[in-house]
Amino acid sequence: MNWFTALSRRAVQSILLVLLLIGVNFFLIHLAPGDPVTYLAGQSGDEAYYNLIRAKFGLDQPLPTQLWLYISSVLQGDLGYSLSHQQPVGSVIVARVPATLLLVLSSTIIASLAGVWLGVETAHREDSFYDRIVNAISLAGHSIPSFSIGLVLLLIFSLYLGLFPAQGMTSAGRTLSGPAYLVDLLTHLALPVVTLAFVQIAQVLRITRAQMISVLRENFITTARAKGVGENKVLYGHALRNAMLPIVTIIGSDIGVLLSGAVLVETVFAYPGLGRLMIDAVAARDYPMLLGILLMISVSVAVVNFLVDMIYPVIDPRIEYS
Repeated sequence: MNWFTALSRRAVQSILLVLLLIGVNFFLIHLAPGDPVTYLAGQSGDEAYYNLIRAKFGLDQPLPTQLWLYISSVLQGDLGYSLSHQQPVGSVIVARVPATLLLVLSSTIIASLAGVWLGVETAHREDSFYDRIVNAISLAGHSIPSFSIGLVLLLIFSLYLGLFPAQGMTSAGRTLSGPAYLVDLLTHLALPVVTLAFVQIAQVLRITRAQMISVLRENFITTARAKGVGENKVLYGHALRNAMLPIVTIIGSDIGVLLSGAVLVETVFAYPGLGRLMIDAVAARDYPMLLGILLMISVSVAVVNFLVDMIYPVIDPRIEYS
């Protein structure tokens, strides 16, 4: 199968998966307890007024009809109208995407680099004191929820030591530009990024260590060392390259974990991203907003998995598209 055919096939599969997720999310949200009409009209409205609100937002239609209308609108690029923000869902989400994108990408880059490096070094020093200490820390990072880590960092580095801001993405009431704005942004970003990255570092470290230990026992590694190849080149030039496929897979799959973890982390640090927007939408029973955010997350995960799938043959030319 040639490259273009494989690419088209993967794209169609990703689109069908996203459409399936739209349907699942739609029914789960609408079947959950709570009525958005009560939030919009208040507790003291009469039944006639409630029926008017339902008709206005299409909530009086059967669920299959509502789903069909929603999918039709999505395919036309219309994510609906937010019940709580009184704005188009798309414009509200677009305003929040940069903050979450910055948080998730920063966490992914830091966690990937640190996790791979620690995994290689611990595999090289298998069963040493260094290996045991790093593995114990990674086990803790894998076991502790991200919001708990965030609360601990918030208490220590913000409230007690006063080294970093406690909330927000930038300082309120200040107009900054240039290097001053960048420093302010980075200081606000530091604790949320470390919180998200800490959990993912543990994941990447453990899979990297396991794969490196297996590869380092292969005959070609023994041959490279016998030829006098430097240890760093053996580790990073030979062994790591042959261990990369599972590592790339776990990094790609963790994007979805980070996006879901960002919901709680953004709440802890009052960070103005999609996570806080989702929490507010849940509280307000804002169905269109919730569906729009879940759609964005589903598309993001599908795109990342698609890209990871396309990267496999680049890492290992023996892999062919099928």
